[in-house]
Amino acid sequence: METNSSHLAGEYFVAAELYRRGYSVGMTIGNAKAIDLFANTNNKTISVQVKAIKNRKSVGWPIMKDKVLPGIIYIFVNLNDQDTPDYYIATSAETKRRVNQYETRGIININKLAGEQFLNRWDKLDLVSKSLKKAR
Repeated sequence: METNSSHLAGEYFVAAELYRRGYSVGMTIGNAKAIDLFANTNNKTISVQVKAIKNRKSVGWPIMKDKVLPGIIYIFVNLNDQDTPDYYIATSAETKRRVNQYETRGIININKLAGEQFLNRWDKLDLVSKSLKKAR
């Protein structure tokens, strides 16, 4: 798999997982977008940003701290060289705290998302959905 294809593959894998979990999913088109997917269930729409890497040999996911927006779920995908992907799911606050920001780039190291707090935490979509309901 070409490195350029990793992000798009990650979006499709996440969309498939969301569909499997009962969400309707809309994908956005284009580069450098703040939201990759809209996931809707029970008349509640959640904004999702997907970051994907090819394998564990990668240092992590590139992301700038100032581009982490509130109210968005961030799903970090490790494609595992075309094996079964791993999904690390974080709220915007959790994501922002884990970004190593440098002068011209930012990154979330894969080790900062390892563990039960993030791995396959699809329940975090429900938490964001509930907080959206309170805000309205």
